[in-house]
Amino acid sequence: MKQTTPYRRLGGRKLFYAVLLGSALISGPAISAEGIDADADKILKAMSEYLGGLKSFSMNADIDLEILTQEGQKLQFSSYSTAVVERPSNLSITRKGVLADAAFIYDGKTLTVQGKNQNVYAQVEAPGTIDDAILAYEAQTGIAAPGADLLFADPYAVLSRGVNRAVYIGTTMIDGVECHHLAFREDDVDWQLWVQAGDTPLPMKYVITSKWQTAAPQFEIRYRDWNTSPKISADAFVFSAPKGAVNLGAFTANEFGELNSTAEGQ
Repeated sequence: MKQTTPYRRLGGRKLFYAVLLGSALISGPAISAEGIDADADKILKAMSEYLGGLKSFSMNADIDLEILTQEGQKLQFSSYSTAVVERPSNLSITRKGVLADAAFIYDGKTLTVQGKNQNVYAQVEAPGTIDDAILAYEAQTGIAAPGADLLFADPYAVLSRGVNRAVYIGTTMIDGVECHHLAFREDDVDWQLWVQAGDTPLPMKYVITSKWQTAAPQFEIRYRDWNTSPKISADAFVFSAPKGAVNLGAFTANEFGELNSTAEGQ
């Protein structure tokens, strides 16, 4: 199948990533005031400050990814994801669905990506923070990690870069929770964010639309089961290779986040 996906901002983030990797981020407004709704910007900042300020959290998510076949049929693939974050340097994510059964484990030194379907894994040394681990994955694979924007220490700096229009839609309900509905535009994608109203402005839904691609495919995440004071096991960020697992030696992930099964040198 030909794949058209709304993976967001890898190209648009390249310059920004180079700044992050090469030097400290210079503070300053990331969104131009023109075309920006002040309420939308304020809520995005509040969510980012709250989420970035959490020492640890866990959550589950339901993910829907649309692709377009060579015959022009749009298909939607669903998966389930879990995430455990312990700032600044520990991260564990799993994703299970038809297209991929994968795990991402980071302990502040080594990032491991495991493809459970093929019983393969790959590792890269990425000492530092969760930000460094995400950047290392995307740099090696050439694939944006959709939804990872919200895991950065400063989500606002990543999310707002490239935005040329922001609108506050109003309040609505997501899974029975009152949320603020925000809509943003960039050159290549449109994206929407639903943020829980009140004192805990957590993201509840995130939709990315590739507006200039045929059939405008979307990537959607619905977040749930947030825990901002999780009890984290001692081995939550430890990877042990399963019996018979093949070490690929390098990341060779496909567009769906699943590792390719051919080991390096074979």
